[in-house]
Amino acid sequence: MATGTATLHAKSLLGENGWLENVRLTLTDGNISTLEADCPARPGDECHNVIVSAMPNLHSHAFQRAMAGLAEMRGTGSDSFWSWRTNMYHFALSMTPDDVEAVASQLYMEMLEAGFSRVGEFHYLHHDKDGTPFANIAEMADRVASASATTGIDLTLLPVFYAHAGFGGTAPTDGQRRFINSVDQFEKLIAACNITAQNHDGMVVGVAPHSLRAVTPDELAKISQMVGPNPVHIHIAEQLLEVKDCLAWSGQRPVEWLLDHADLSAQWCLIHATHMTDDETTRMAQTGAIAGLCPITEGNLGDGTFPAAPFLAQGGKFGIGSDSNVQISIPSELRQLEYSQRLHHNSRNAIANISSSTGRTLFSHALSGGATALATDSGIATGKPANFIALDTREASYLAEDHILDAWIFAETITVGDVWVRGKKVVQDGRHIARDQIAPRFQKTMCNLLSK
Repeated sequence: MATGTATLHAKSLLGENGWLENVRLTLTDGNISTLEADCPARPGDECHNVIVSAMPNLHSHAFQRAMAGLAEMRGTGSDSFWSWRTNMYHFALSMTPDDVEAVASQLYMEMLEAGFSRVGEFHYLHHDKDGTPFANIAEMADRVASASATTGIDLTLLPVFYAHAGFGGTAPTDGQRRFINSVDQFEKLIAACNITAQNHDGMVVGVAPHSLRAVTPDELAKISQMVGPNPVHIHIAEQLLEVKDCLAWSGQRPVEWLLDHADLSAQWCLIHATHMTDDETTRMAQTGAIAGLCPITEGNLGDGTFPAAPFLAQGGKFGIGSDSNVQISIPSELRQLEYSQRLHHNSRNAIANISSSTGRTLFSHALSGGATALATDSGIATGKPANFIALDTREASYLAEDHILDAWIFAETITVGDVWVRGKKVVQDGRHIARDQIAPRFQKTMCNLLSK
């Protein structure tokens, strides 16, 4: 958290209740201490054209950043999520704690440069290469936390409970050995992560039962109670084969089963939730659970299309995540989501309400839903953490208000300039302040990984 006081001025600022003009912000000890609209800039103010809130990234597997661009060779048969997973296991089994920290640092730097201010790290690479727990059971989690501290991104750590290879308690495979914990062992991991959080400002510890195929019902009930009111995230209904296998196991579809057997609320984030019936969609929206959408990864893996229009029509809430981290971009995630709906419904501006900006609608939903999913605050207002982006509008200086968001998301004529997290400027002119230190370490790490 930044200490001291700074003052900024924006010609336009997207506040909690809409656009404001000529806004003067005072930042004190990482928070917004004053926000004055219709106020001219004063000597010494740092001046910007447009300021909007920074975005939460609600779903990330940091180590998979090492795979970006390395899983696009077609195999001998039909490629799918399951063939991609084989490649992912190869990287998961080869990485050391130093490797994970270097890759996570590169990733989190890129997230900040993209305008994300907090990451929900769905962390399941727990143990040593042979599956043996480290002497410090939270060694890998500590490396993730260290990467967040090095880069300045806020962290909601979501340690993953993973115990089985399939529905009904199937024994795990050897390729999953670094993920696996017993309930008792996992409870010790959570305790260790909570100790780590005490030394990292703003860090939140939630929990992530990996999926219904990786936990039994009894385990799910125990795991979801380990973090009190903090976030509970779970992969659900991402793949058609998952739906088929869940029906064979329980007679119910994955989301249907979860709705009937878990006390869903805004504490829960259902990652993907791609394959739902109309009834599941309505019921999920009514619980207040957040849909954790990862449109780029879902498109990359050929997962399917989330039923966004009916979900939002029922009051559903969503946030966005970068998941496999094949690309890190707020506008690309939101644009992919909207375009998937346009292709599915054969219509334009599929998510926005009548006479509303699609860019503003997407941005506002993702901001609010992502903050809820990561147990953090969002928006720019007095008393809130100073987490925001100064957009570079030089290529489209003629635009105002919602057209700015539309151009950023759909045309990319507007880009991220500067980024603040809890009052500290971590990105300037689109470049992270520590890029010259972080990027070479990542390059060296990747060369070593690819030589194995």
